[in-house]
Amino acid sequence: MTLAAPPLPPPADPKLRRMANALRALAMDAVEQAKSGHPGMPMGMADAATVLFTQFLRFDPQAPDWPDRDRFVLSAGHGSMLLYALLHLTGYADMTLDELRRFRQLGSRTAGHPERGLASGIEVTTGPLGQGLGNSVGMVLAERHLAAEFGDDVVNHYTYVIAGDGDLMEGISHEALSLAGHLRLNKLIVLWDDNSISIDGPTDLAVSDDQIMRVRAHGWHAERIDGQDHNAVAGAIRRAHQSDRPNLIACKTTIAFGAPTKAGTAAAHGNPLGAEEIAGAKERLGWEYPAFVVPDDIRTEWREAGARGAGVRREWEQRLDALAQERRSEFLRRQQGELPANFDNVIAKVCEDFRGKNAKLATRQASGNVLDALVPAVPELIGGSADLTPSNNTKAKDQGDIKPGDLSGRYIRFGVREHGMAAAMNGIAAHGGLIPYGGTFLTFTDYARPSIRLSALMELGVIYVMTHDSIGLGEDGPTHQPVEHLAALRAIPRLNVFRPADAVETAECWALALKHRHMPSILALTRQSLPLVRTQADPENRCARGAYVLAEADGARAVTLLATGSEVSVALAAREALAETGVSAAVVSMPCWELFEAQPEDYRKAVLGEAPRVGVEAAVRLGWDRWLGERSAFIGMNEFGASAPGEALFAHFGITPEKVAEAALHKLGRH
Repeated sequence: MTLAAPPLPPPADPKLRRMANALRALAMDAVEQAKSGHPGMPMGMADAATVLFTQFLRFDPQAPDWPDRDRFVLSAGHGSMLLYALLHLTGYADMTLDELRRFRQLGSRTAGHPERGLASGIEVTTGPLGQGLGNSVGMVLAERHLAAEFGDDVVNHYTYVIAGDGDLMEGISHEALSLAGHLRLNKLIVLWDDNSISIDGPTDLAVSDDQIMRVRAHGWHAERIDGQDHNAVAGAIRRAHQSDRPNLIACKTTIAFGAPTKAGTAAAHGNPLGAEEIAGAKERLGWEYPAFVVPDDIRTEWREAGARGAGVRREWEQRLDALAQERRSEFLRRQQGELPANFDNVIAKVCEDFRGKNAKLATRQASGNVLDALVPAVPELIGGSADLTPSNNTKAKDQGDIKPGDLSGRYIRFGVREHGMAAAMNGIAAHGGLIPYGGTFLTFTDYARPSIRLSALMELGVIYVMTHDSIGLGEDGPTHQPVEHLAALRAIPRLNVFRPADAVETAECWALALKHRHMPSILALTRQSLPLVRTQADPENRCARGAYVLAEADGARAVTLLATGSEVSVALAAREALAETGVSAAVVSMPCWELFEAQPEDYRKAVLGEAPRVGVEAAVRLGWDRWLGERSAFIGMNEFGASAPGEALFAHFGITPEKVAEAALHKLGRH
């Protein structure tokens, strides 16, 4: 027996309503079968999504990675079944009906929240709220920058976002909205599912912001419409196309639209509706079909909507073919993620210059010198800083700013927006055609960590330039001195954490970060100057193996000193001190644990040796024991830092050649 409820008002466009009801039914059925999920948002936003996908969105399921497609981001990732149903009905080959039936099951493409790489048409991984909104800013920035270089005939598309109340509550939304408004990214159109419901209940339990006024204050165009009125949605999108600013369309909707008792309530947010409620909803919607059944006429309408982009894509391909051969090849090289042919020579020349000068340099300065060479040589490299440009050394010579009204530059002033910067860089990388890098202090990776984690989860080659990497930064004190951050970042899977020991290692680590197009990288760089430890010419990128013997023992190894970054030179000095006592020590530089762990076991054993080991790093010990073994010691930090000159702090905390040598002698029984 179905539940009684007032009939729904007739829609202005019955065909579009039936198409939207197919989305609602598939969402209800999949969530019910999984006994898990969020049916309410797909049901509420089905009408708006139908208008977007049938009348505006430029896409081609037969060529899902077509570079000039419109981008669609489901920032409200809990409503993932809306996206999966859209992909299935419009004809994406890998989003089959069986995949919908396997919603939220092990090994399916239909994960609880959309995951980039699991299925075609999923542009970014969403679910942590606000992330998709932040990604979209980077996508539009990438589109407008590439359009400035290659022309609107080849790059001219929109980025559409469906966002929920939670996206706008998250702090990252402030950073994303502000940056997009400042840069006047008018190709960004956000459809806000304005349903006033969150998991706890009505949103007015926790928030009373006037979101329309808020986004207008950020420099956006914003308006409110009936999100279940197809004509209103279409009109608002058309007006957004004429806007010179980013656009927010507040779509007033009813969560779980059509459900007889749970519509408009938090009960439809994160739980299946239940068989009786689904039966009542289908009756009210006039949907007479069993679970997972879509009638042929509605399926045909959806497939026709999916097919309409093929002609648009073919016209674009003709325009691409009309480009001068050199420009066309350059565009395609970047889209394919290939580095310029002379890339290795550029890096080799930088290393040669460092060796020739043999100067003491902070690795942040060395990184700046590397960028001076890379930015002209790698035109897809685009970067910036979270308001720390002079400290991060992230701006290369003659690298023009991206600014409102002119997005042709290659340097982004992200402002004090670490989280928004990282999310935008994910969007730039996901868009394709550009390689993003961005800088701040290593301690502020805490502000960016959720986005860094998603870089790794999405396997995006984003490069994080994180300077002031230890107590060596000195007087700014413990708030700015990272001690636990290296361990915390190394805990993230699929993330390369580089801590170079000198200028040459810095260049090698930059090369590796750029070559890993499907893995993000952290470059942890010093504020203080370091001596050159790689003084001999070497055609091999020694950092590529993660760790290597920098200085072998004179004779049989008595002890192995393992170090990263600025502490490699400390270990080298300790080696000399030990030699004076007759102890032969080897020094191993470990710029990237992750790459070292991927090496063959015999190589790792040869590098680490059988002798007792002493680890040296101006950070906490966590993680080091995997390399140190039983007969070991560690010289590092077990407390926060302090405000004082860097040299005084290394002495105060005992990270000195004398202490390293003393620890080695103790392990050898020579007190």
